Amino acid sequence: MNELESKTETDCLFCRWIREGRHVQTYGSAAAFKDGYPVTDGHLLVVPLRHAQNWFAMTDSELRDADALIRRLAEKIRKADPSVSGFNIGTNIGESAGQTVFHAHIHLIPRRDGDADNPRGGIRGVIDGKRCY
Repeated sequence: MNELESKTETDCLFCRWIREGRHVQTYGSAAAFKDGYPVTDGHLLVVPLRHAQNWFAMTDSELRDADALIRRLAEKIRKADPSVSGFNIGTNIGESAGQTVFHAHIHLIPRRDGDADNPRGGIRGVIDGKRCY
């Protein structure tokens, strides 16, 4: 099992980042990190400080803190970069859905006009041929 596929707190990439203090911002029980493979400039990951395998394993308190942090980060991103005109927010749960780090994380992806030829359908594009409808 490689680092990205880790499933326990002791070998989890995000738990290590938390221990190392790599966060860009925290709120309550949630922290935000720069994505290691950003889709766009400013792409962030919001994770619970406690090791939870996926979004469904997060507590109500962790979900509320993550939501509040996402809102704060989006505001901060918009103020710092007026070219940001939208966001994609999403999470992958399970290997079949594309999850590679098995610590809950929510992607906050800033979007800009013209950053994709046809953005219609947004996250529906994770399945080939399903984006445009």
